Amino acid sequence: MDAPEFYSTFAGLYDALARHGPGVGHLRESLADTLAPDAGDAVVEFGCGTGANHRHLRERVGPTGRYVGVDFSPGVLAVAWDRERADGAAFVRADATRPPITPGSVDACCAAFVSGMLADPAEAVEAWADLVGPGGRLALLDLARTTRPGWRALNPGFRLFVRLGSPPGTATSLSESPTAVLDGRVAAAHRTLRARCTDVTVRTLAGGFARVSAGTVR
Repeated sequence: MDAPEFYSTFAGLYDALARHGPGVGHLRESLADTLAPDAGDAVVEFGCGTGANHRHLRERVGPTGRYVGVDFSPGVLAVAWDRERADGAAFVRADATRPPITPGSVDACCAAFVSGMLADPAEAVEAWADLVGPGGRLALLDLARTTRPGWRALNPGFRLFVRLGSPPGTATSLSESPTAVLDGRVAAAHRTLRARCTDVTVRTLAGGFARVSAGTVR
């Protein structure tokens, strides 16, 4: 079972966790707040899943703004279409590393819990920065192991969470553990955002397990 099929098969469960998991609403609010699009902006979300971030972003761009969600899994996109299209959202099935978006046609882009799924997240963030261009906004929300004292005791549980949430065969296809790969990819993505942007905001939430970074592309 490949990744798009895996997420399609469990689209209902994924949607429930994406919307109602403990603390996840606060993380999504933080992503939207940190991205800080203006009213009327066009925003693209990569790896939009079932559209759980749409409402948070729509509140900020308002009725004159535009939201486009991009994902590679038809199952999660079907859920997103059913729930969100009445509110003017648009969803596109595509690879987030090769988005069918014209450079300069959007004002901001973001991705939540996506960096760890990409083979070369730094390259993807570079492409997203080029897409919005100078003055555009870029934000990332990701999970990785915490380094905070007092919370590191929960890292073994986080490793189990990562393994259970990975498509079948992920562990055997990697040279390191899925959690170690996740940590490295998240670090690379957020490091690239900091290098490409000015006025960067970095937040750590949920005991240090969640990282939010955003800035304005140079």
